[in-house]
Amino acid sequence: MACYSDHYVLICSTCQGTMPAEAAQDALDAQLPDGFETRMVACMAGCERAMTVGFQAAGKAQYLFGDIKTSHDLAALVEFATQFGDSDDGWTSASDRPPALFAKTLSRIPALPSRGSS
Repeated sequence: MACYSDHYVLICSTCQGTMPAEAAQDALDAQLPDGFETRMVACMAGCERAMTVGFQAAGKAQYLFGDIKTSHDLAALVEFATQFGDSDDGWTSASDRPPALFAKTLSRIPALPSRGSS
């Protein structure tokens, strides 16, 4: 049976940090909740904070995290994935995110408004 993914974890493959992007992808693939898929993408413009990892889903806020360097950081991303997946709009406050990601949050971009919304 095929697994349908509607949430994506984007891993920058361009600016390698202390952990190879492929190793991060393998670790996340083994731990992410159902409905998530990892994708390697070229440059997310977070080169000063390598490695960068983003979260995307239709109708939800998007996130970009930087300075992902350790297995502890990956565990925090997995914890965040559960929060993000359970949220209707993807919106989380900094105090609700895993503490390990507090200083690693580079951006939160609101979801695109529906057509006809202001």
